[in-house]
Amino acid sequence: VRLHSHDVRYGSGSGQQSVTGVSAADDGNSYWRVRGRTAAVCQRGTPVRCGQAIRLTHLGTGRNLHSHRFASPLSGNQEVSAFGEAGEGDYLDDWTVVCSGTYWVRDDEVRFQHTSTDVFLSVTGEQYGRPIHGQKEVHGMATSSQNNYWKVMEGIFMQPSEPFKAERYHAEL
Repeated sequence: VRLHSHDVRYGSGSGQQSVTGVSAADDGNSYWRVRGRTAAVCQRGTPVRCGQAIRLTHLGTGRNLHSHRFASPLSGNQEVSAFGEAGEGDYLDDWTVVCSGTYWVRDDEVRFQHTSTDVFLSVTGEQYGRPIHGQKEVHGMATSSQNNYWKVMEGIFMQPSEPFKAERYHAEL
């Protein structure tokens, strides 16, 4: 599924903007901007290192992927929501990129682990009824599993900066 959000709030828990999973490939509410962690400067085009903390900002609403110790509505796992205004939120918007190798590679699967509560961004089979019928619950799970792998499917990708290119292809000691 694709990580989705729109300006529909949870009717329980935090009452913040819902985050769900959808299967539609042409969904305009499934675009997220990768940014530096809260209060960090991140130059556009800088490669993301495995183990680095980032924020994911929803392009349509400007809110950040967020988690906190509220129970998710369907499974009772940890709620994942969208929070903040114009990309500004708080430390609960920070997620660590868990991947193999040195950098997050475009076609590789990654996990996102919440930096404050250690849960993994996950989606399982629970589906909502009205008003977001058929969308799957996205939540935080305490353990890693097949339910918390994510992959970039499309978007705008920035070319690495010149120092990164030199570091990657440098063959001398």
